[in-house]
Amino acid sequence: MDDYSLDEFRRRWQEELAQAQAPKKRRRPEAAERRARRPEVGSGRGEQASGDPALAQRLLEGAGRPPAARATRAEGQDVASRSRSPLAREGAGGGEQLVDQLIRDLNEMNDVPFFDIQLPYELAINIFQYLDRKELGRCAQVSKTWKVIAEDEVLWYRLCQQEGHLPDSSISDYSCWKLIFQECRAKEHMLRTNWKNRKGAVSELEHVPDTVLCDVHSHDGVVIAGYTSGDVRVWDTRTWDYVAPFLESEDEEDEPGMQPNVSFVRINSSLAVAAYEDGFLNIWDLRTGKYPVHRFEHDARIQALALSQDDATVATASAFDVVMLSPNEEGYWQIAAEFEVPKLILVYSLEAGRRLLKLGNVLRDFTCVNLSDSPPNLMVSGNMDGRVRIHDLRSGNIALSLSAHQLRVSAVQMDDWKIVSGGEEGLVSVWDYRMNQKLWEVYSGHPVQHISFSSHSLITANVPYQTVMRNADLDSFTTHRRHRGLIRAYEFAVDQLAFQSPLPVCRSSCDAMATHYYDLALAFPYNHV
Repeated sequence: MDDYSLDEFRRRWQEELAQAQAPKKRRRPEAAERRARRPEVGSGRGEQASGDPALAQRLLEGAGRPPAARATRAEGQDVASRSRSPLAREGAGGGEQLVDQLIRDLNEMNDVPFFDIQLPYELAINIFQYLDRKELGRCAQVSKTWKVIAEDEVLWYRLCQQEGHLPDSSISDYSCWKLIFQECRAKEHMLRTNWKNRKGAVSELEHVPDTVLCDVHSHDGVVIAGYTSGDVRVWDTRTWDYVAPFLESEDEEDEPGMQPNVSFVRINSSLAVAAYEDGFLNIWDLRTGKYPVHRFEHDARIQALALSQDDATVATASAFDVVMLSPNEEGYWQIAAEFEVPKLILVYSLEAGRRLLKLGNVLRDFTCVNLSDSPPNLMVSGNMDGRVRIHDLRSGNIALSLSAHQLRVSAVQMDDWKIVSGGEEGLVSVWDYRMNQKLWEVYSGHPVQHISFSSHSLITANVPYQTVMRNADLDSFTTHRRHRGLIRAYEFAVDQLAFQSPLPVCRSSCDAMATHYYDLALAFPYNHV
């Protein structure tokens, strides 16, 4: 509205107000006289209206009124009639302020389009898909239509997928994805709290009698271990069933415990690999059985072993010479490539097919490196000086350096908020690297050779350097326990019932012959020195 139309609306409202108050003058003449003597706002040119209906009528129908004022008269009458009763209770002065506010609100409402009425539902969903959970919550409070759109199953299923909740599920698996999202967020918060406070259950995996642990590896909760007797065992910690089967050798004439020492073991979702001191390599397919599908003899002693996390590719190293093995289309294993690795750490981009940067001056600066489990563009490494460093792969600079251990770092892993590191002194440390704060630590007497954690579990392995025990040590259980090594499985996704339930050792059968090798501690076990 222009200024003249607003003045006309005010004058017309004064007329309607005077007519509504006319019967009341007979009952309360004194109050009417006071209202009549109260000065009223005029046309903006210095005039005053006394509240007389005749004067208001003459002013409204006076000469010189533009056509636009006549056109808006009906609108003013309609608005004034709808707002007459509450405004009349406020009096003339307060009523004019409320009328001004009402006019401004009406103008704003006419300027803002309500797309939930004018826009198709599918198009509104496409707009809302760019909002996060907090923004969807705010939009649900706007109106009923917005609430329906903001709580659509497609939007909350997409949020669950983006944040990694139930990645293998489809939208039809649950009826309320918003509730599922809230439950997953609550569980994630509980897990993080348990990690920080070291609240959970822990158990030790059963050891092979009269042997020493040589190497340990794990993948997705499945643990493989090799011993000085040549035995290779596999546990599945996800089911709390720690009856670990043995993986047999290819030679039927080999007696158990008579094989060469196991030097390295690796495992992924389908394969298990073990390297022996005599240069032989056994490869098992976990889906077909406990006998190896391939046996390879290396020219020299195997000093390093690697297994792809996703496919069937095995790499062995002697000094800086690397041999890669993989099956062909017929399933027969063969040498896929041979090359020599440099003495520096080079980081390559597999998508771009080029080298990104070079880290370190010499290879001995780094004792362990973990890139696959780190957040994007970050890499964590352990060093000879006992420090854990986070490298920014975009710039090549060190983003953070932690003084974690007294001796060199032997194992390390990180995720989006924490670092778990192990040192040769036998200490496992958990850090909140965003706060640059150590949360807790656990000590054992042997170097930490393996660390693997997920959101709810942690697996650590303390492997002794000395793999040969004297015959006298075999007769002493306490001495053997001190020298044999240790594998621990931590579980943080437990509630109060889990703490009251029996540990795996208590669920074993009564006829078990090696029950004296279990650790019966009901909390975090004591340190074995």
